[in-house]
Amino acid sequence: MNPIKVGLLGIGTVGSGTFNVLKRNQEEIQRRAGRGIEIAMVADLNVARAQEVVGAGVKVVSDAREVIANPEIDIVIELIGGYGIAKALVLEAIAAGKHVVTANKALLAVHGTEIFAAAQAKGVMVAFEAAVAGGIPIIKALREGLTANSIQWVAGIINGTTNFILSEMRDKGLDFGVVLKEAQRLGYAEADPTFDIEGVDAAHKVTLMSAIAFGIPVQFDKAYVEGITKLGAADIKYAEQLGYRIKLLGITKRTAHGVELRVHPSLVPTQRLIANVEGAMNAVMVQGDAVGTTLYYGKGAGSEPTASAVIADLVDITRLHTADPLNRVPHLAFQPGAMSDLRVLPMSEVVTSYYLRLRVADQAGVLAKLTGLLADAGISIDAVLQREADQVSQADENQTDVIILTHDTREGTLNDVLAQMQSLPTVMAPIVRIRKEELN
Repeated sequence: MNPIKVGLLGIGTVGSGTFNVLKRNQEEIQRRAGRGIEIAMVADLNVARAQEVVGAGVKVVSDAREVIANPEIDIVIELIGGYGIAKALVLEAIAAGKHVVTANKALLAVHGTEIFAAAQAKGVMVAFEAAVAGGIPIIKALREGLTANSIQWVAGIINGTTNFILSEMRDKGLDFGVVLKEAQRLGYAEADPTFDIEGVDAAHKVTLMSAIAFGIPVQFDKAYVEGITKLGAADIKYAEQLGYRIKLLGITKRTAHGVELRVHPSLVPTQRLIANVEGAMNAVMVQGDAVGTTLYYGKGAGSEPTASAVIADLVDITRLHTADPLNRVPHLAFQPGAMSDLRVLPMSEVVTSYYLRLRVADQAGVLAKLTGLLADAGISIDAVLQREADQVSQADENQTDVIILTHDTREGTLNDVLAQMQSLPTVMAPIVRIRKEELN
């Protein structure tokens, strides 16, 4: 049987890794796929560099549309990234009857509904394992391995840059800004790290996982997104003393009122395996009603880990290339006509527990006033601790840090109480609020 022909759009870090792994493991991949898989054409603006990577046997062009127009190409891999030209090329490839493999989480999180509908109408596949958590096969686990389960929640460390920064802050006791510069120097963070440190990258990924877990459309615009830029070394130290570690989590949860879809720093108990995921590694926990809790761990980025996921998609498409489209695994795990209209909850309706740190005047009655405001709002307190405040000037030495841990409460209710607390003359700095996730 002739090999299936692949066109590659963009041969940067992941593209070159895909080409190299496919070439190195060609025999093994063919044994698993049932036929050969061959990158026959590459499009890249830097033609000379691309030709150097792939060698003389592969045609390299500067115009991606030449690849899409080639009738011999069965599958198009999109590794350009972004929302602009990538979207146009993916839709053109689908219209031309090509299957698509992409690592572009931003594109699918924002435009996935349109792209999947176009692919469904054309009877082609769009595979995107590499779009979430790099080499970890979490998309396949959610779409296929956990099919029997009613999934209750998913929580993941799905951005390696922020996890590296938080690990360094904890290990070295440094503030965010210092560690960010070190992460950039070491190549873990981009020159413009905004998408990572503000939580946008993680939100793209958890949006896709939420759609697959609960059979809802991709709705990135409804995700709550909060990054790590406001975290201080003091909070990481206090969390450690309380038996927690702070991680940037992407969380999606099914509730009686709708679906939670949120990214933010969270206190996680140190005894949870996910709390001990360090450096640039990724991990995702999934809670299903039948299987219980499962954990998926591995490299979330990098040339060959991500290439592993891209090639897994190529193999899947190769196996199913001639199958009846109605018998393939649906893009978002559920049949298109069976998608749910469960609403995504605004953050004000989310119920969780909280860590609060208040810099207050060290005088009688302050703690009673704070706990009284919480009690009046019906917010139950789990623990209250008082610590000598770090890094205060001599003029402010009569201040102290009060740390309050709450039980579960509605975020909107807590917001109202925090506004009252902040207005007190004895509260000397902006209140720090970090959500707490037990992940039982």
